[in-house]
Amino acid sequence: MGMVLQPAAVGFVLAIALVPLCRILARRIGVVAHPRNDRWHRQVVPLLGGVAIALATLFGAMLTGHLSQTIVPLSAAMAIFVMGLVDDVLSLKPAPKLIGQIVLAAAVVYFGYRLNWIESRLFDSLLTMVWMVGLTNAFNLLDNMDGLCAGTALVVSVMLIIGLVTGVSRDAAGPEIAFLSVLAGAVAGFLIYNFPPASIFMGDSGSLMLGFSLATLTLNNDGVRGSRSDVLSVIAGPVFVLLIPIFDTTLVTVLRLLAGRSPAMGGRDHSSHRLVALGLSERSAVFVLWLLAAVGGAVGLLLRNASQGGSLLIGGAFAAAMSVFAYYLARVRVYDETTAPASAAMLTPLSGEFMYKRRIAEVLLDFGLIGVSYYVANRLWFGSEAFLENAENFYTSLPIVLATQLVAFFAVGVYHGDWHHLRRKDRVTFGKGVVLGAAAAQLVILAMYRYYTYSVSVFLIYAALLGILTILSRAIVRRIDRLIE
Repeated sequence: MGMVLQPAAVGFVLAIALVPLCRILARRIGVVAHPRNDRWHRQVVPLLGGVAIALATLFGAMLTGHLSQTIVPLSAAMAIFVMGLVDDVLSLKPAPKLIGQIVLAAAVVYFGYRLNWIESRLFDSLLTMVWMVGLTNAFNLLDNMDGLCAGTALVVSVMLIIGLVTGVSRDAAGPEIAFLSVLAGAVAGFLIYNFPPASIFMGDSGSLMLGFSLATLTLNNDGVRGSRSDVLSVIAGPVFVLLIPIFDTTLVTVLRLLAGRSPAMGGRDHSSHRLVALGLSERSAVFVLWLLAAVGGAVGLLLRNASQGGSLLIGGAFAAAMSVFAYYLARVRVYDETTAPASAAMLTPLSGEFMYKRRIAEVLLDFGLIGVSYYVANRLWFGSEAFLENAENFYTSLPIVLATQLVAFFAVGVYHGDWHHLRRKDRVTFGKGVVLGAAAAQLVILAMYRYYTYSVSVFLIYAALLGILTILSRAIVRRIDRLIE
């Protein structure tokens, strides 16, 4: 228990000391959350609680001697913390935030961390990145009521620790156990001040870091898939452990779409708000969701050891119960009936909400186009047999290409403007982004791996394919916009 209690105590003490300092700093520099119609709090609350969580985690890892052993997840956590902090202070737009998350997810995959859920390394790598970005934003959305995100993160951390401590690879997982323990202690220390009524919020710096860190710590870097064929034990286990952020995000997204609202906009329609609307107090609503997080975590741990039939029974029963819970929450009226009908909201092509969603869609579209173009370029150049011989080069370099190309697109202004009219200068912008991204990725790969012939030949084909696909995709979107109008 020393590998758990000592790091947790260090993280807890550090957070207890750092949170009041961050609260004072936030008030002095004006980094506070003001009351808004789409937010739950009704008074000015300091942000920067995420600073205390991050520093307590970082210093805790250093003091307990686990910094070097967890350098990849810890570095990624600190990087996304910095991005969240910039967002708290300057309010970033959605495109750069999503690109930053994808870049960091690609970096984690590059260092060998994957879900190992499916046989195909290509699709497993992409699924891992989707998993990480999705959970990061799920925890961000879960930070909608005092104590909810922090308490849920604490429950998830404890469940992951139990799973690692009782696992067959306990000794090999020692550094991850210590990291989770420090993180859990830091969150527990922060939760004392964030428990309703909260005197400080964690902000995006805290919620993004917690989501990304916990997503990373569900991965493994040994390249070994689960040996059991029971899909519930391999996949549904971590899904149930992280149930509440996944459940809340899915519920809100689906119901907002059905109501003709943007899933990306804020609102008082989360699971916690619906429980309060049913008559629970704010604290009771938070406790209910904490309890469900703990039950989901326990089910996830049980799935690991249950027989195939037992996994089906346990997982199916709990999924059915949560479906019933979602049904009753969905019946709670939270939207103003006097607002515009769904059809009107969904057919406003260039409204602010539409553009917000469109930015996200553009980044995700380009993410897919980059992966397809790079894969096809490799297959065209090498052929089937040679591609298999060079598969390791492809899988190693794919995260680099995805990250550098998205950054290049953002740098040249691909995600500025509405692209409602695909003008010549817009096509030039796409061309600049493709060339810059391909050249940057090629240089990085040359510097790291010395793939001289491989790099030059494949990237020429890749740049041509990506240029065609990006311009063609925007032309199709423009045509759809005109049809809708």
